[in-house]
Amino acid sequence: MPVNVQIFGLSNSQASRAAERFFKERRIPLHYVDLKKKAMAPAEIGRFVSKFGLPALLDTESTAWIDAGLKYMKVSDQEMLAKIEKTPSLLRLPLVRAGNKLAVGRDELAWKAMLE
Repeated sequence: MPVNVQIFGLSNSQASRAAERFFKERRIPLHYVDLKKKAMAPAEIGRFVSKFGLPALLDTESTAWIDAGLKYMKVSDQEMLAKIEKTPSLLRLPLVRAGNKLAVGRDELAWKAMLE
């Protein structure tokens, strides 16, 4: 049964491009969602939040995070989800989904597990 892989990322993100390359090199069909062009559906981001928790999805080292002043702000999960929708670079990208298997960030071990 072929695996259907979805990658949520940004075209200017090295990690997103690495994920795309990883699956293409293995000839795995993939659907790439550029978060600059299309925001993630709330249910989709919800899958990742329920599996990893919102803090695990956030790239607290990113320029976007620092520029938004989030280092010093307390923000509710709801407010954070709204910020993510407007500024996807706050996320640890890519977010990868293959069926029920999910991965956050550049995680080749998780990507390999998705193909098993």
